[in-house]
Amino acid sequence: MKQSVPARRRSGDGPTSQSLLANPLDFISEDHLRERQICAVIDGLAMATTLDRQAALTVLRFLNEELNVYLRDEAEDLFPLLARRCTEEDSIENTISRIRADQDEVTRLLPLVRVTLAEYLDTGADLTAEGRTTLTEFAGRVRSHLVAAHAILRPIARARLTQADLRLLSEHMRSRRGLPPIQETTNAE
Repeated sequence: MKQSVPARRRSGDGPTSQSLLANPLDFISEDHLRERQICAVIDGLAMATTLDRQAALTVLRFLNEELNVYLRDEAEDLFPLLARRCTEEDSIENTISRIRADQDEVTRLLPLVRVTLAEYLDTGADLTAEGRTTLTEFAGRVRSHLVAAHAILRPIARARLTQADLRLLSEHMRSRRGLPPIQETTNAE
């Protein structure tokens, strides 16, 4: 049987390594780190007195290429799997509802954040007070989502999800990113 080399964790300063998709909960944890890093960049933009073109482009790239896929990973796969596997004592419904509310607010703010950053890049002018508020509110909602997802859902997912659940989650996450399924090897005897 071929042994896979574990993917190395990164600093969150770039897209999450697709090699982590073999362990979807590790991938999600790494995505959380990535989102925290982006929130720090957004906070920096909201407080900056001059245009930081590269930071704004980094955030826009993240919003356009990574965030929606990650939110779908949770909403379409992780949450339903947890709802099936968790027991009443896990009280997972309230946590999922809270995270969904944060996701809804992130989704609502997303177009405003994109417009704010696009105008910032197009004009080179300072952000308006409203633009700064939008960025700060967006980063706050993302962080709120991350706290509940990382501190509550992740440990429960590690305890409750089966190997079959994790394989299914991995397959769907790979498919969502346009990647082929992982080729399983069997033990030859």
